[in-house]
This record gives sequence, structure tokens and C-alpha cells, in this order.
Amino acid sequence: MLKVILAIVAIILLTILIVWLIDKFVPKKIKPVLNLVLWALIVYLGYITFNSVYDELRFEKIKDERYQVVVDRLIDIQKAQIAYKDVNGKYTDKYDNLIRFIDTAQVPITQRRDSTVRDDEQSRRYGIDMFKTITLIDTLDYYSVKDSLFKKVDHTKIMNVGVGAEGAKFELKAGTIDDIPVFEASVDKAVVLHDQDKNLVANEKQTVSVDGVNGPKIVVGSMNEISTAGNWPKNFAKNKKE
Repeated sequence: MLKVILAIVAIILLTILIVWLIDKFVPKKIKPVLNLVLWALIVYLGYITFNSVYDELRFEKIKDERYQVVVDRLIDIQKAQIAYKDVNGKYTDKYDNLIRFIDTAQVPITQRRDSTVRDDEQSRRYGIDMFKTITLIDTLDYYSVKDSLFKKVDHTKIMNVGVGAEGAKFELKAGTIDDIPVFEASVDKAVVLHDQDKNLVANEKQTVSVDGVNGPKIVVGSMNEISTAGNWPKNFAKNKKE
């Protein structure tokens, strides 16, 4: 987009130069017609430039607003999946499982502590009392996933993107990497921005930036590496309304 704007500005400057040259060297009889045509061209190119800048600014505003909605919902999925794994030892790729879990789950609040106990095997081997240290996990209490994490959220719609193409849902995957559970929830940027300028959307899908949502999708988790993080910058997570 910047290249287009610079090209248009260059054409405008060139046109102004042509007008000046006409004023200097073209016979007076045809000057008015040429000047009128060229100034009309300048106005037209200026109009195109303004629209290009305005359309891009408008696109950025719409994009940020929609991305915030998407990130908020992906954070909800992230929270639900982490709690689900704490109880079940794995993630799920079915929203029905997540919704049922949120409705009913009581997640234990635990405390780890070390304790010293007699090591019977070592004691028999050496004929004296031998001791070993073990870690005990005490359950202190339980908390309701629904009441603690989704008190202000309609978790029954956790799969819905909420903006962009009507009825769009997040793609949900789960599996393992080297026997370690992983999950991924994502939506294509083209779905979120389905009614926007196709060229701007195509450029956005190629974003590589520290303060941007990089890549063709908005995603949390990963099926390629062990991560529960999202691919958005920190400001989106900070703006989430609880």
C-alpha cells in the first residue's frame, strides 16, 4: 500500500511539473485546455491517494476490533483446555467435551510437600534403618470451573468466532508430541475479515511483525510444538475484558 501511495504522489508531482512546463513553453491558445486536463488529473490522483490512505486506516481499525473479539474467545478456550487437562491428563478436540466439563468440573486445589519415610528395601539390604524423601500432594479444596473461569462468559458458545463470516467456528485440534498433550484452536484471518478488501486481507495474512498477529491465522496452542500461547501481541491479552 505504501508503494502505491508513493507512486501516486510521484505522479502528482510529475503532473505539476508538466503543468509548469506547459505554462513556460506551450502556446497560449492551447494552455487553458491542457492546464484544465492536467489539474483534473491532479485532483483525481489526489482523491485516489486520500481514499487509499482512508481505506487502509479504516481496515486497521476494523481489524483490531475484530481481532480483539477473536483473541478474547481464544483465551477462553485456552483456559478451558488447561483446566480440562489438569483433570483429565489430556486436551480435547471436541467442544461438547469442553462445554460439559465447564458445566460440571470441580478442579482440585493441591499443595505439594516433602516428607521423610523409612525405606524398607534399603533398610533390609543394609540391616539398618534407611530413610528416603517423598513428595506428597495434598488436596486442599476444589473450585468450580464454571463459577471461577466462566462466570461472565456464555461458555456454551465457546466455539463461535463471534465476528466476520456468519456462523464461523474455531477449528479445534488435540493430540500429543512425544507423549506430551498439545492442542490448537484457530481461525483463518480471511474468515474474520471476510467482507474487507481482498488485497488488504492477503497482505495481512503475510504479516511478520513484533506488534502484529503473525501468519495467516489467529491461533492459540500448537500441534507442532509444546505451547499453550497465542500468536497475538501482549496488548490484545491485556485488553481482554473479564
